[in-house]
Amino acid sequence: MTGSSEYTGVDFYDVDSLLSEEERAVRDTVRSWVDENLIPVIGDAYIEGKFPKKLIPGMAEMGLFGANLPEEYGCAGLNNVAYGLIMQELERGDSGIRSFASVQGALVMYPIYAFGSDEQKKYWLPRLASGEDIGCFGLTEPDFGSNPGGMITTARETADGWVLNGTKMWITNGSQATVAIIWAKTGSVDDTRSIRGFIVPTNTKGFSGKDQKGKLSLRASDTSELHMQDVLVPKDALLPKSDGIKSPLMCLTQARYGIAWGGVGAAMACYDEARRYAANRVMFGKPIGQTQIQQTRLADMLTEITKAQLLALQLGRLKDLGKATPAQVSLAKRNNVNMACECAREARRLLGANGILVEYHSMRHLANLESVYTYEGTHDMHSLILGQEITGLAAY
Repeated sequence: MTGSSEYTGVDFYDVDSLLSEEERAVRDTVRSWVDENLIPVIGDAYIEGKFPKKLIPGMAEMGLFGANLPEEYGCAGLNNVAYGLIMQELERGDSGIRSFASVQGALVMYPIYAFGSDEQKKYWLPRLASGEDIGCFGLTEPDFGSNPGGMITTARETADGWVLNGTKMWITNGSQATVAIIWAKTGSVDDTRSIRGFIVPTNTKGFSGKDQKGKLSLRASDTSELHMQDVLVPKDALLPKSDGIKSPLMCLTQARYGIAWGGVGAAMACYDEARRYAANRVMFGKPIGQTQIQQTRLADMLTEITKAQLLALQLGRLKDLGKATPAQVSLAKRNNVNMACECAREARRLLGANGILVEYHSMRHLANLESVYTYEGTHDMHSLILGQEITGLAAY
C-alpha cells in the first residue's frame, strides 16, 4: 500500500445495502477525508510521537465531535450507526485519531449532555463540537484502572466551591485539553456512591498535566498524567446529575461502542493492505497471493471482519432503538478489538520484512491495537462482564 492511500473497501456480505443513504454519505465523506488528509501524514506523526493537531479543524468542520448528540448544541445529530461508521473510518486511518474523537465526544461531551445543567450544556457543547475547546476524561488513576471505584481523588465542598486533589493516569488528550471532566469522591474513600463529575478548566491553579513518555503504541496520540493539588472550582463546576460510579461507567459504555466500530476499521485497513500486497509481491515466479498459506490468511481475515461488521451494525441498530445493553457493548468491544489485533498481526506477517516499515500500515495498527485491547475495559474484564451476565455471578 506504500505510495497510495486509495482504499477499495471490504464488504463481502453487502453490508452497504443495510445502510441508509445518509449513513453511507457520512461514511464516504469521512473515508475520503481520511484518505486525503490523515493517511499522508500519519506515518510521520507516529514516528515523531506527535498528535497531528492540524487535523482538528477539518474534523470539527465535518461535525465529527459528538456527532450523535443533538443539533441544538451545535452537534451533527446523527444516529448511532452513522456515528459508528465515523469511528470505523477514523480508526481505519489510526487508532490514536479515533481515540481523540472518541474522548472529545463520548467521554467529554456525552457526560456534559447526560449529567450537566442546561447552562453547562449550552456553554460547553458548542465549544467542544467546534473544536474551540478540547477535552479530556479523568477517571483512571495510577493504582486504579479496572477498578475505578477504588479511586482516591477527592472533591471537598467549601464555601467557595469544590477543592479537588488527586492524580489521574493514561489520559488521552490530557496535555492539549483546555477542559477536563474529573471524577472524584465527595464522601469517604470507600463510598463509590459519592463519585461525582466536575468540569475543570485545565488552566485552573493547581492543575497540571504531563505527557507519558516511552510509549511504543498510540504514538500519534497524546497520553498524559494529570495532577490536582488544591484545585478550587466553583460550585457550578459539578455535573449535577452525576451520581455514583454508574455515571462514569455510562460514559465508558458510549466510548466502548465507538471502539467496537473502530476495531473493524483498523482490521479493514490491514486486510486491504495485505490483499494488495499479496497480489503484487512475486516470489518463486508467482504472486504470493497464489499460495495456499496466504490465501488462508486472507480468507480468515475476511471472515472475521465480515462477522464483526454485522455485529457492530446490529449493535448500532439496537442502540438507536434504545435497547442496547452495556453487556452487549462489552461483547462487541471484546470481539472486534481482538479480531482487529489478529488481523493486524496476520497482515504484518504476510507483508514479510516490509511489514515493519512505516510506509506500510499494518505494524502501526498492530502496535496501536495492543493499547485498544487494554483500554476502556481490558479484554479480560469484558470477559468477566459477560460471564456475570451469563451466570449472574460476579467473578471480580
